[in-house]
Amino acid sequence: MPDVPPIPFRQFIIKVHSRCNLACDYCYVYTKADERWRSRPQVMTPRVVEFTVRRVAEHVRVHGLDEAEVILHGGEPLLAGPGTIGRLVSDLRLAVPARLKVTVQTNGTLLDEDFLNLFRELRVRVGVSLDGDAAAHDRHRVGPSGRGSHRDVQRALAALTSREYRHLFAGLLCTVDLVNDPVTTYEALLEYEPPIVDFLLPHGNWTNPPPGLPAGPGATPYADWLIALFDRWYSAPERETGVRVFDEILAVLLGGHSRLEGVGLGPAAMIVIETDGMIEQSDILASTFEGAAATGLHVARDSFDAAWGVPAVTARRNELADLCETCRSCRHRVVCGGGLPAHRYRADDGFDNPSVYCPDLYRLAGHIRDRVSADLAELRRATR
Repeated sequence: MPDVPPIPFRQFIIKVHSRCNLACDYCYVYTKADERWRSRPQVMTPRVVEFTVRRVAEHVRVHGLDEAEVILHGGEPLLAGPGTIGRLVSDLRLAVPARLKVTVQTNGTLLDEDFLNLFRELRVRVGVSLDGDAAAHDRHRVGPSGRGSHRDVQRALAALTSREYRHLFAGLLCTVDLVNDPVTTYEALLEYEPPIVDFLLPHGNWTNPPPGLPAGPGATPYADWLIALFDRWYSAPERETGVRVFDEILAVLLGGHSRLEGVGLGPAAMIVIETDGMIEQSDILASTFEGAAATGLHVARDSFDAAWGVPAVTARRNELADLCETCRSCRHRVVCGGGLPAHRYRADDGFDNPSVYCPDLYRLAGHIRDRVSADLAELRRATR
């Protein structure tokens, strides 16, 4: 692989709490291969908070970054409480010499007026997980007792989208479920007028395939779902909301760059800090095998630059070189970028594979390319 200079991390995912108050059956943290969460502290200690702030500020300063992004994550980050969250964000804003965008990604069940007032004071935007209408959401996103969480999330969103707090609303995150109708799901989310929606494919791989994925060739159920959604979204007479995966695919097709992991060939510019202070790769790798995301680094002794010395991180400096031979020769590789690394895993040969979603990604990329090409051709004809 050619020598590619280290690219600074610009997104810092901070796991302020390692547990969750829900028991979603598709969760990649608690239901997949990596169970290290069991031995991690539930909440970041003040010492780990201090070192985390120091390392983020150091990285931004050393690389002369003019902006950076922090995402407060979990588990369920609100379980950390307003004290820990307030101290972390306040210290980051004082220490980081750059524009700092801070977002908390929450399941919404604990989001109340006290938290919203804190986030307004600290300028923290709020992303909420919602899988559609009540039936769709409560099929998977339940508490330990099995009770659905839609009612609690609906209450939280009513407050978040009120005039007083709407400026804090970062968007919605929805996990794709083939059982749900894509258009019905999308329109249920539109009711909250989100600025953007993230649609996530369920995390799986060749050893443990995602639900509903056929073993044989030909069928593309996830592409079918996403294409129906894309056509509804793209054909709307006015832009109703952003859909991140579509926006990023369109950006790549039109000659730009993707900011989304799993779209395009850009190198990953994010790093994760766990509650115990360990520095890790994308936590989605927890869906593959235990320790897949580990770097062996810790905020108390290591800079984030040290992660570039970890072979697995180094291999992803150049996404094209990191792809398997099948993906390197694919006509859509620039668009899908081989998909998420976690989705390429197979127990007997690691990550040197196409995505388990390869046929779906291929069909989706081709469909979007064809629609955009047809529209551009029509526009050229109309302007002659």
